[in-house]
Amino acid sequence: MKNLLSILFSFFLLNALTAQEKHKIFGKVSDGKNPIANVNVRIANNDSSTITDSDGNYEIMAGTGDILEFTYTGLRTVSIRVEDVTKILNPIMIPDVTELDEVEVTASKRRSQKDMEEDYVTNKSIIRTAWGLLDAERAAGNIRILAEDQISPGHLCLLDLLAGEFAGVSVSGTCNGLGGAVSIRGPISISNSTPAIYDIDGQIFTDYPWWLDINNIKRVAILANLATTATYGSLGKSGVVVINTVGGNPKVDQFVDRARLRNNYADDKTLSRAEAAENAPSYLKELMNSESFEASKAIFEKHHKVYSNSPYFLLDAYTHFADTYDEMEYADSIIESHFATYTNNPVLLKALAYIYESQQRFEKANAAYKEVFILRPNYAQSYMDMANSYRNLREPQQAASMYARYEYLIQEGFLEQDTIGFGPIVEREYNNLLMLEKGAVVKGRKAQKLFVAEEDFKGTRLVFEWNDGEAEFDLQFVNPENQYHKWKHSMFDNVEVIEREKSFGYNANEYLIDDSLPGTWQVNVNYLGNKSLSPTYLKATVYYDYGSRNQRKEVKVFKLSLKNVNQELFNLQAGNKIAVR
Repeated sequence: MKNLLSILFSFFLLNALTAQEKHKIFGKVSDGKNPIANVNVRIANNDSSTITDSDGNYEIMAGTGDILEFTYTGLRTVSIRVEDVTKILNPIMIPDVTELDEVEVTASKRRSQKDMEEDYVTNKSIIRTAWGLLDAERAAGNIRILAEDQISPGHLCLLDLLAGEFAGVSVSGTCNGLGGAVSIRGPISISNSTPAIYDIDGQIFTDYPWWLDINNIKRVAILANLATTATYGSLGKSGVVVINTVGGNPKVDQFVDRARLRNNYADDKTLSRAEAAENAPSYLKELMNSESFEASKAIFEKHHKVYSNSPYFLLDAYTHFADTYDEMEYADSIIESHFATYTNNPVLLKALAYIYESQQRFEKANAAYKEVFILRPNYAQSYMDMANSYRNLREPQQAASMYARYEYLIQEGFLEQDTIGFGPIVEREYNNLLMLEKGAVVKGRKAQKLFVAEEDFKGTRLVFEWNDGEAEFDLQFVNPENQYHKWKHSMFDNVEVIEREKSFGYNANEYLIDDSLPGTWQVNVNYLGNKSLSPTYLKATVYYDYGSRNQRKEVKVFKLSLKNVNQELFNLQAGNKIAVR
């Protein structure tokens, strides 16, 4: 264990030194169609800066962890954290039509959930939400709070309490009836946005909580800007009223039926997999239309002369020969003879690991994940990837040791825990491992004494992961009644989520679907790009009968290159409750 910690410390030290090294980053700034000249490009909290030329081009020296800011009068500022593989960034700037609170991104503002939990009773600026604790004094964006000693006992109900207390907050309804609504962004009207939602001790409600005892409220907070409502997705677009009651605890195990909370119905403007394939590169279409293995080899050799340095061409060729003809030896030779292309690039190695995993070539996937782990020991997801890889190899003890190592590094301060985004995902993974394989992880009587929490969910679980931290896309989930929920993963819609992913080091999200509405679900994607011309690889792990002894999984991998069009990923038989964790 001591040697292991020494190795990890060396990795972290090396990573810290690497982060200080500057490398050239270049690209083109545009509005999505035309280049933008004279955009100021600077490193936050640093004097280094440059401007784009008449064609929108720029280049600047920056190090891993630096934050590049792209500013231009009248356009929304774009802030992008530099990663270890960042070389090309082609940001798209949009008109700044909404005035947002200024967001300052600094590591010193973060506090651990443990610290805030200890301060909660005495610190009136801390509130509990469905996604964790927030400190109003340190959070990105303005949070307005009404503390317990500011709540007059003369108020009849929540509407009476909020009326006139917060600027920009209006109420409708009376305390005599069961109806009522709170509007945070202006008066409610037919043409205006929907009312605010309510986060009460971590449980989300879309209807006015007429049953709430006003004398049991400890704190009330108003979340009214993108920085603080981003974690609620589209539900929070009209603002959130957060209420902490006396003795209340956040109910993080409650699942929200997002597909049916809005009057959203999917249209038929979705490309099928076959239609999307018509936009594949010409070399890939030639390979797909070839009539034999020998013909495919000839096509590969022809295009290899031009695309031999393209890792994506090599991945396409490998997948074609492996999946279409089951010529594994020839497919492997393509990667092995060009492996230097993937060395030291965790984005490409992850794409390779995804493909191996989907083919159930778990030894090769494990080797690729190990390479990523060595390159990114300070990324939270590196530990979950390795643990799941060992689990695929039927080595549960190794898997458990990776989770234990991750928890130890958090306790020692080498890693910081994200209790809002990645934390619940890795906690569910670890608990599931112990629940199903406790006897293999802990031997003898120790296994009997090991406490494992009961799974809080049983049904179909979807885990999405992507290899490129710059990837932007919309995931759409269409239920059997043709209603849909959409998760928008873009700088425009969810900049705080993307910043959190980069800060903690993960590219993952999970969705939980119960079995209350039998039928076919369809999962679609609208790929928006990754600030370069390269594709993104999206991995979807589908767990059937999750949380039961019959649990099984299927891994699907998709190469995303066709942009700005809704396209089908896959269908599945499941229920209807989707929860973003």
